[in-house]
Amino acid sequence: MPRTLEDKEAIVADLKQNLSESQMTFVIDFKGLSVAEITDLRNRLRESNAICKVTKNTLMKRAVEGDENWQAMGELLKDSSAFIFLKDDIGGGIKAYQEFQKATKKTELRGGLLEGKLLTEADVKAIGELPSKEQLMGQIAGAINSLATKIALGIKEVPSSIARGLKAHAEPESKEESEA
Repeated sequence: MPRTLEDKEAIVADLKQNLSESQMTFVIDFKGLSVAEITDLRNRLRESNAICKVTKNTLMKRAVEGDENWQAMGELLKDSSAFIFLKDDIGGGIKAYQEFQKATKKTELRGGLLEGKLLTEADVKAIGELPSKEQLMGQIAGAINSLATKIALGIKEVPSSIARGLKAHAEPESKEESEA
């Protein structure tokens, strides 16, 4: 069924909205996926607050036109494209896609965009392998706690060291007095 100009403008506006809310977007070739499989992918992505949109490349070209952050996406627009918009949990969204891809083996990751930079398939996979935000926060908290513990032990040692020094200084004098 042919779409009207208003339908196309609404789709482009929706794509622009999704792009403005996304930190990263990547493009996959979804040829051969059934409706049930695309629904499965969308459900997996939803857990990490990511969205999968299937639309014509020409409509995505209109959506990124003139936007410096997303304009490079034009290089990825060919054949049948699905767009995955990652909003918060970038690593979680990529991992959800990778799990789906392992299960179906029917999609191909073309590349993505992050902060206006075009990413290759290898770049996107590398980002997916990074620890999650929560894991990084835990690692930072552990490092800060370790540092705080070392500082506390160091501060605690200062009075003890002074006391030992005073005691050591006083003992030789008391030995000399007892000898005399």
